[in-house]
Amino acid sequence: MPDDFLLLTPGPVPLQPPVTDAMTEPMVSHRSASFAETVATLTADLEWIFTHSTLDGYDTTPPDGGTALVLNGTATLGMEAAVSNLVAPGDRVVALVNGKFGERFARIAERYAAVERVAVPWGEAFDMETVAAAISPTTDLVTMVHNETSTGILNPASGVGRLAAEADARFVLDGVTSIGGDVVCIDDWHVDIAITDAQKALGAPPGISAVYVTDAVTDALDGERGPFYADLPRHLQKAAAAQSPFTSAVPLYRAFAAATAAIREEGMPRRIARHRQQAAAVRAGLEAMGLELFAAVRDVTVHSNTVTAARLPPSLRGEASAPFFDAVAAADVAIAGGQAHLGGEIFRISNMGDHRPAAIERGLAAVADALTTAGVDADADAAVTAAQTVLRP
Repeated sequence: MPDDFLLLTPGPVPLQPPVTDAMTEPMVSHRSASFAETVATLTADLEWIFTHSTLDGYDTTPPDGGTALVLNGTATLGMEAAVSNLVAPGDRVVALVNGKFGERFARIAERYAAVERVAVPWGEAFDMETVAAAISPTTDLVTMVHNETSTGILNPASGVGRLAAEADARFVLDGVTSIGGDVVCIDDWHVDIAITDAQKALGAPPGISAVYVTDAVTDALDGERGPFYADLPRHLQKAAAAQSPFTSAVPLYRAFAAATAAIREEGMPRRIARHRQQAAAVRAGLEAMGLELFAAVRDVTVHSNTVTAARLPPSLRGEASAPFFDAVAAADVAIAGGQAHLGGEIFRISNMGDHRPAAIERGLAAVADALTTAGVDADADAAVTAAQTVLRP
């Protein structure tokens, strides 16, 4: 890749030098004292991030506490671990679906329990009255994707968590692209298990993930129900000694530790504000090009602050989208297309991690120039100016 390659995909994200440097350190045993120190530091930083992802630094640790676990797999492993450890055959799960990852959560749950989907077209907002009607005293678990990466929509986790708590149901939250980049309140939102991924807003390499397990839910976990590799009680037992049950990806843990240390240094209020400002700048720039944002926001459902989805112009949809994406790539910029049936219909730009204003401006200019190359007039100067109004007020 050229030195000026710009990665604006919603995972993986660009890595800062201390993160990449950490992966080049000499190898050690995953059972060594030095690696245990890495695990302990990483776990402490993750617990802080999980519970301090607020605009004012407010601590949302549950009264009984909780534990962060690093898993040797991406966040899909965390999703399956959470569900499989909490439900049994015959249990009832309400799964909220308005995008690819809500769909994935529902499909995982269907392997372990009876699932009722509250589904709306991808990118549309949930009707909270419909959600409330689905969650009842017979509900055992509610699953939800907080920030739906496939569509650029931020779902109302607070309201759904409250409904789950009122029904005495467990609430598992996919915070894969919100934790580290937006507000997440573990205790206030009644979250029992939260899931995130190293390669998203936390700014680390792909391959490992993390879950936060509240102490209040540990007695309900049954590691025998799910995959051997996803036995959460076993993970909790080993975590007490700063270890994992199996061979750890040592270089990835070190990189993850470097990334989370940088987040603590920046502070969550500043980090969240930066992500929100950059996402607003992306939206302003895209709208200045005359593009339509994809997510249908209303009421308590808003645009994502870590990834933005826009509709392609009608003349560039389907197979006709190839010249546009080729032109973006020719500018040494990487963005993401739509997933599943949204392929060739939308594109997505991420501001997750540690981007600076110049990167956002360059990405928008590349998109505008690519549209023009593909036959749709777009004013790159207008897009950049609109973004700068937000980024450099």
